[in-house]
Amino acid sequence: MKFEHHKQQVIPFHKFLKRLGHYSLFAFVLITLSLLFGTIGYHFLGEISWIDAFHMTSMILTGMGPVAEMQTDEAKIFSSFFALYSGVAFLSITAVFFTPIIHRLLHILHVEDTDDEK
Repeated sequence: MKFEHHKQQVIPFHKFLKRLGHYSLFAFVLITLSLLFGTIGYHFLGEISWIDAFHMTSMILTGMGPVAEMQTDEAKIFSSFFALYSGVAFLSITAVFFTPIIHRLLHILHVEDTDDEK
């Protein structure tokens, strides 16, 4: 999705809400896929229940830390790589969500009034 140039007018609020909706949906899809991947991995490799796997995934994705001890080497390797992925994913998804908001704020602060140039 293309953003308007700094010399263009700020888009109307209803278009901004539509843009924010698109970015929010994309962020939601990324979160959902991350939760799904982590939950499946922890359930099968960590040999924990589905609800515990979901809880573990949620805690790792948000940076809160593990809640269950991984017993096998495979589970520990998965947990390590998922934790590394989660650090990048959390920051990236947050950036995706806030991009239209920050762009609009900076755009509003930078737009020059074209009536003053005449």
